[in-house]
Amino acid sequence: MMTVKILIDSVDKIKTFTSIISKEDVECELIKGVHIVDAKSVMGVFSMDLREPVQLNIHSSNKGILKKIEDFIV
Repeated sequence: MMTVKILIDSVDKIKTFTSIISKEDVECELIKGVHIVDAKSVMGVFSMDLREPVQLNIHSSNKGILKKIEDFIV
């Protein structure tokens, strides 16, 4: 499993991020405090407070995924 901090602080960034992550065949979740949502769910991501970075857990060791989302990693 890989864990990174990401910032997706606009509607366009949310759409782009979920589009990229949805194409991956791995489980991913966003965590902010006690809230955990499926990173592939646009509605789930919109339900979070995204003004600050959130934790992304990727249940894979494929570093290629990180390359695809490098614009969001802080």
